Amino acid sequence: MNIKTLIAAGLLAASTFGAPAFAQDVLKVGVEALYPPFESKTPDGKLVGFDVELNDAVCAKLQVKCEWVETSFDGLIPALNARKFDYINSAMNITEPRQKVIDFTVPIYDVPSQLIAKKGSGLQATPESLKATVVGVLQGSAQEAFVKKHWAPKGVKIVSYASQDQIYQDLQSNRIQAAVQKTPSAVSAFLEKPAGKDYEITGAPLDDTSVLGVGTGFGIRKGNDELKKRLDGAIDALKKDGTISKLTQKYFNADWVAK
Repeated sequence: MNIKTLIAAGLLAASTFGAPAFAQDVLKVGVEALYPPFESKTPDGKLVGFDVELNDAVCAKLQVKCEWVETSFDGLIPALNARKFDYINSAMNITEPRQKVIDFTVPIYDVPSQLIAKKGSGLQATPESLKATVVGVLQGSAQEAFVKKHWAPKGVKIVSYASQDQIYQDLQSNRIQAAVQKTPSAVSAFLEKPAGKDYEITGAPLDDTSVLGVGTGFGIRKGNDELKKRLDGAIDALKKDGTISKLTQKYFNADWVAK
């Protein structure tokens, strides 16, 4: 083998090992599959939901295969930074605290967060109304950050849960009197089920972009600019061709595409 062939082989090897994430045959995607209608599992273990269909469309645009890696919601960012997967797709709000440790794609969709409580309770999404109650919220969520910032200092007892299902179970058993979550989750996972027939959404949507963020996006490790660029491009294309709008209508009965 002559020197030119050796140099060419060396350059090829270097380019292969230094390839950015989007050039991989497989992209690994972090998720907590316990938050319908965004992501959940069927009885036979199949992942389903808005974010699952969205991810299928994004990966088709990128012409790559994607594999899901499941972990708890509050463990998603540490696992991403530990390189256990390439990006997060798990209904994660783009918030200032999170942007200090990871990057995000452009906002994809923007859904409200609201309080649910028993019908006729008269409870509203204010600390004055909730002072004598216990409010459940998902651990590590933007909603948890909101209630701890605005309600806990004014006497509202907050209980954080590892999964949304546990919140609804404790709401039924009256261990808590109210819960805060993204509105589509409240409707799809609880209010439309027999277990939620005696409950309702009450009060206006929560409002504080400093903790609730500016929509939902995919989380990416800082410095992975090539993957961010490719994901942003795929998301923008799916917004323009109406795919994401159709998915929000299908799962949320509303056009909540982020502008």
